Amino acid sequence: MRRILALFFSALLLWSLIAITNHYLAPWHVYLFVGGLFVTFAALQLPVRTGLYASLLAGLLCDAGAGTRFGLHAVLFGLAHGFVFNLRGRLDRDSTVVQVVVALLANIALFVGLSFTQTGALPAPGATWLRLLWDLLWSQLAIVLLAPWFFAVQRRALVLADPLTAFLERRETE
Repeated sequence: MRRILALFFSALLLWSLIAITNHYLAPWHVYLFVGGLFVTFAALQLPVRTGLYASLLAGLLCDAGAGTRFGLHAVLFGLAHGFVFNLRGRLDRDSTVVQVVVALLANIALFVGLSFTQTGALPAPGATWLRLLWDLLWSQLAIVLLAPWFFAVQRRALVLADPLTAFLERRETE
């Protein structure tokens, strides 16, 4: 339970920073979406149940401030978590570069999934795709810049939540 809470509070930190950034980017009509960051670390580093709970809570956190149906982010984050978790055996999970690439791909999938669910209700859905692609480009750039920092925050939060396990893992590697 402590691991889930540690990841939830680190997700709360990221969510707050992105909300503030989106507020200041609003005059330029730019919106950052970094959903891939909420899912990647939990899917690559934690057991399936713990990581899934952390991803679902992060999805509910994103749902709280979004103008979508409540639970949509949570469902998409859960699906993305399951997909990344199933691929993690083929990946170098400890490499920061691999984690960033996985976050970028997960973010694209989540962004497209959210866009398809939301643009159908618009009077001219085709007219919004250029703006959505522009937002996706800026979001991907933000992920490249934020991912190493955020993964380090999550790793440190897990160490603070469970110091004995972190000590034993460090001792095994020495």
